[in-house]
Amino acid sequence: MTTPAPLVHLRGVSVRFPGVQALDDVELRLFPGEVHALMGENGAGKSTLVKVLTGVHHVDAGRIGFDGRDVSFGGVADAQAHGISTVYQEVNLLPNLTVAENILLGREPRHAWGGISGRRMRERARELLASVGLDIDPASQLSTHPPAVQQLVAIVRAIAVRTRVLVLDEPTSSLDTDEVTELFRIISILKSEGVAILFISHFLDQVYEISDRLTVLREGRLVGEYLPHELLRIDLVHKMIGKELATFDEIRRGLDTSDEGDSLDGEEPFVAAIGLGRQGGVEPIDLKVYEGEIVGIAGLLGSGRTELARLLTGVDRADTGSVEVAGAPTRLGTPRRALKQRIVYASENRRTEGIIGELSLRDNIALALQADLGWFRRIPLRRQNELAESYIQAMGIRPANPDALMKELSGGNQQKVLLARWLALAPRLLVLDEPTRGIDIGAKAEIQKLVSRLAENGLSVVFISAELEEVLRISHRIAVLRDRRKVADLPNHDLTVSKLLAAMSEAPDERVSDQRPSAQPDGPRG
Repeated sequence: MTTPAPLVHLRGVSVRFPGVQALDDVELRLFPGEVHALMGENGAGKSTLVKVLTGVHHVDAGRIGFDGRDVSFGGVADAQAHGISTVYQEVNLLPNLTVAENILLGREPRHAWGGISGRRMRERARELLASVGLDIDPASQLSTHPPAVQQLVAIVRAIAVRTRVLVLDEPTSSLDTDEVTELFRIISILKSEGVAILFISHFLDQVYEISDRLTVLREGRLVGEYLPHELLRIDLVHKMIGKELATFDEIRRGLDTSDEGDSLDGEEPFVAAIGLGRQGGVEPIDLKVYEGEIVGIAGLLGSGRTELARLLTGVDRADTGSVEVAGAPTRLGTPRRALKQRIVYASENRRTEGIIGELSLRDNIALALQADLGWFRRIPLRRQNELAESYIQAMGIRPANPDALMKELSGGNQQKVLLARWLALAPRLLVLDEPTRGIDIGAKAEIQKLVSRLAENGLSVVFISAELEEVLRISHRIAVLRDRRKVADLPNHDLTVSKLLAAMSEAPDERVSDQRPSAQPDGPRG
């Protein structure tokens, strides 16, 4: 059987931004009537490739083939004129308008004298909704519908023109199981009509359920194109992360398990989350963190790692479940309440939710302590200098100048300052979300050693990292998340990256073991 020609064929595509090679010799083929999943971790180049396809970015090298001929899109409107439509994760609609007005915005049917015909607009919207089996009143205001329905309306709006290629960027991120089923039903209809669909998602179950073909990117380069039935999920994870199992398994973590007499009988965790969850964020999870324990959180991007961290620290309010702190039921509905319990959170978004670049190193360190005391109880400058100097020395922050602006520091030193800020509060639970991302190996090792020393001194730590070697190296116990669920909770006795990958990609059963190892690791390992 002859393989049909691709509707879209990107060949040798390269895109470079100042100081960054975003795409390097990438190929992508989209066939009519197929769902093609674009896979890759954060920074793999997926967003840049989509923007090339939709006319946002121009290529520095390579060719874009569309329907058998080379094209060069002059912009988004040009790509849309060729029949390429996009529905993003954040629905770009106008909630104060009706469903019909949103679907036909800019393409409204008009009377002969030029005015918009509301009746014809509603009739056309009803026809489009019916074409994908949606029974929605086109005259209803969009804001009266739940997010899932708004997502479907966005898709109908995209296909209201002569759509030949539909890009769905994380379309299921805020949908529940029934809503995902409805979305997949509509995708099946569009497939049957010959639409080529590019599907971007971090949910492996959904990718394997709906996709006919996969393309994997890593660090801006093409790893390969695959058929789902020919690629095991664990192999897909390998290709996305970029390491071979044999290399992972050679890591020596040096866990000391000789002291088996350290029982947890009668010991209570410092923090216990019981059925903690948030709709659209993470399904109800049980998690215990003991005093002096480092609990690693492993999972692919989109698995619910950050969502769990934000629930544990009161940044987001949980819909279900409860939290106990030192055995007492506690409401952590806001970060301030969490701070009162000495629970602090260092966000993965260091530049947008962490540092204040225009303030000095000294001001950044004192910021959380000042907020905790209240702005009418100013910390004396002498005390601020003492804090800054002590942490500069203890953590090896460079430059060793409390007046240096944060924006002038390297990423590793900025991360050290953020840790100093939270340690100034004398926390009992420190939740670190990607604390070593984007910093050099020397600074990474220093931060890992610091976290280990803090745990030895009794601090409880939740440590989130996309680098599985790092999670294994530093954690006493590892909770594995997949598709917003905890699928395993494993003591770090003889774990390998291969076992973690298996849990992240396959684990059908929830293997819960909220027991920490009998002995703590002696500093960062490996």
